Amino acid sequence: MNDIFVYCELDGDKVAEVSLELLSKGRQLADALGVELHAVALGNSLTTVPQQVFPYGADVLHLFDDKRLDNYTTLPYTSVLCKLIEEEKPQIFLLGATVVGRDLAPRISSTLESGLTADCTALELGSYEDKKSGRVIDNLLYSIRPAFGGNIVATIVNPYHRPQMATVREGVMPLVKTRKEDYVGRVIEHCADNYLAESDFVVRIIERHVQPRENNLKGAQVVVAGGYGVGSKENFEKLHTLANLLHGEVGATRAAVDAGFTTHDRQIGQTGLTVRPKVYIACGISGQVQHISGMKDSGIIISINSDPEAPINSIADYVINGSVEEVVPKLINFYQQKS
Repeated sequence: MNDIFVYCELDGDKVAEVSLELLSKGRQLADALGVELHAVALGNSLTTVPQQVFPYGADVLHLFDDKRLDNYTTLPYTSVLCKLIEEEKPQIFLLGATVVGRDLAPRISSTLESGLTADCTALELGSYEDKKSGRVIDNLLYSIRPAFGGNIVATIVNPYHRPQMATVREGVMPLVKTRKEDYVGRVIEHCADNYLAESDFVVRIIERHVQPRENNLKGAQVVVAGGYGVGSKENFEKLHTLANLLHGEVGATRAAVDAGFTTHDRQIGQTGLTVRPKVYIACGISGQVQHISGMKDSGIIISINSDPEAPINSIADYVINGSVEEVVPKLINFYQQKS
């Protein structure tokens, strides 16, 4: 049975966290299937990549170390990965649902005619029965993602084309080290010239600018999140004040984002980010399943809600029954006095 491949996205020589998350999940899938887990990295001066990926479960690392691959461009990366996949024939190929992954994965899928499920929030293995032929196929990848604006969760299978491809959102897979830091797997150093043509470099990067993230919501230890019940953009500013006092970040539900209370990059849930802070303070959030799926693994959940029957109260460790306008200013005053 063929192996599982994970594309490791790089920023310089640093492997993106979503790629390490995929290696953690890929390790589980590989163990269940009895196959090897392969990591693939393209870039320049990649001497530190092996020590980054092997602790997260990779058995083999394919390295394409070439100065022409220093920065991501579509054509050369597509050429390299398509030819590698044709050579190695993995049964599953996973990428992060990042800006790069969303550009790269469809081009690989289209070239190989493999099919692709985008923006997955879960990956599982299972069987599929072809109703027409009666054939049952075991150990298929179940690519699970929200659909119809997050109102349903779709499970998508690809029975007949390989590799089974999926892009996975950042933060939805636990980051788990399965091996010791000094573990060294097999490293295969490929010659990029064997995978590239001069025409792949018709587009060249003259100057590169990277816009830094405006928040660190995914990595925050404390998240103060607001829902439609916060009531206004002005009231959301109070959440920012509280979050600053707690050295945390502000998150939001989709309803709050749609209402214009805050920006989309702060959205938590099936159609946003998945967070796992030590403390999650839910302000005016009813607790629809679409939102809960993005924060249910938080350490301590505190709900501030005027509705004692709000669904989020059922998963909260502590419930403060009161309006956001009443409770949040009191918390701000308390922590200002303590600071």
